[in-house]
Amino acid sequence: MKIEFEGVVRLWPANEKFYLLPLPKDISADIFEISDGLTNGWGSLKVEARIGSVVWRTSIFPDSKLGVFELPLKLEVRKKNGLEVGSVTHAEIELLGF
Repeated sequence: MKIEFEGVVRLWPANEKFYLLPLPKDISADIFEISDGLTNGWGSLKVEARIGSVVWRTSIFPDSKLGVFELPLKLEVRKKNGLEVGSVTHAEIELLGF
């Protein structure tokens, strides 16, 4: 299942070394529904992600306070796409194992 979305880069409040891209609430709701009982540790789901020309494998994680899944952004992705806190970016993810 491939999903495209736009989001605003933010820091994870629990550890501001981690940059996250929240998925929209409607998309997250759909993912919560189809992934019921299929998640890994901490409710995560494996994905292949793309921002710009950078493609990588990671997991998306649920944020219970926001009610959305979030995509972690590693340094390479941020540097190659000029992303910082507050940046709006387009992303694509493919849920793996579905």
